[in-house]
Amino acid sequence: MIYRSKAPLRIGLAGGGTDVSPYSDLYGGAILNATLSLYAHATIEPLESNQIILEAIDREETETYEWAVQLPVTGKLDLLKGVYNRIQKDYGIKQGGFRLSTYVDAPAGSGLGTSSTLVVAIIGAFAEMLRLPLGEYDMAHYAFEIERKDLGLAGGKQDQYAATFGGVNFMEFYADDKVIVNPLRVKQQHLFELENNLLLYYTSTSRESAEIIKKQSQNVSDHKEKSIEAMHQLKEQAKMMKEALLKGRLNEFGEILDFGFQQKRKMAEGISNPLMEEIYEAAKKAGATGGKISGAGGGGFMIFYCPVNTKYNVSRALEQFGGRSRYFQFVEHGLKSWTV
Repeated sequence: MIYRSKAPLRIGLAGGGTDVSPYSDLYGGAILNATLSLYAHATIEPLESNQIILEAIDREETETYEWAVQLPVTGKLDLLKGVYNRIQKDYGIKQGGFRLSTYVDAPAGSGLGTSSTLVVAIIGAFAEMLRLPLGEYDMAHYAFEIERKDLGLAGGKQDQYAATFGGVNFMEFYADDKVIVNPLRVKQQHLFELENNLLLYYTSTSRESAEIIKKQSQNVSDHKEKSIEAMHQLKEQAKMMKEALLKGRLNEFGEILDFGFQQKRKMAEGISNPLMEEIYEAAKKAGATGGKISGAGGGGFMIFYCPVNTKYNVSRALEQFGGRSRYFQFVEHGLKSWTV
């Protein structure tokens, strides 16, 4: 038997950063996001030997261990080890070798929630193998706990829930890690138009999101009014964009994105940089009406709203910066697991 799973990556459309503690604990956060036809994949293949082989195919990293109840967290393939260690602790995996292989359709640090989505996919493969009774909220919270608490990696909460639930969701975040996922019933033609008009651009740079998120969290802890007010405005942006999307007022999207771009830069140092500012201005000159930095910022993907057929002009205009446009479709499904 081979056990497989895949979970979709996401783009945050509005409210990004308000899912991060302590802001979400103190004030409540809100994010609008949507999942894409880009995935994190995981496969578990039982072996006749007693070895545990971990491999990230896209990163060309492999580690081999003799079977053990807990694997050492060393800074290499820690997401794979973290999931194994937690599931072993909570559910027990009988002694026996296996190969756990992963692959992600976008680079790490690209701002599409790759790390958290990969954790969800790995949990999905183990849940398929062990027939674990985990619902969607259970699965997402489990992934959050493994990444944020067990492994101590800084970050928010939206990615685990987006990867598990899939689709277009308005998410609310509160104290005590409470999350409410509100799936949106968006008319198909509105989604098609949004898909047509959004340009996903990879800057060909990645970043360590944890450092930016730590600064953002520290600004809230230090009661820095400029940063906190920016997060308040981003939470309002999520509500504005939800209404615009549900009512089909897509002509407002660029303006709402641009509003968010101005606010997000105030949250923490390092979210934007001179290259990203130059890319943003070039996109607007070519016809984009607004855009945003995906994820924590500092690099990775940027998103631009390009009305009518300006997406192609914008894409050409951004070629000078050495990045590349990435085409996608929205997907309604979240985590999927199966046995071969």
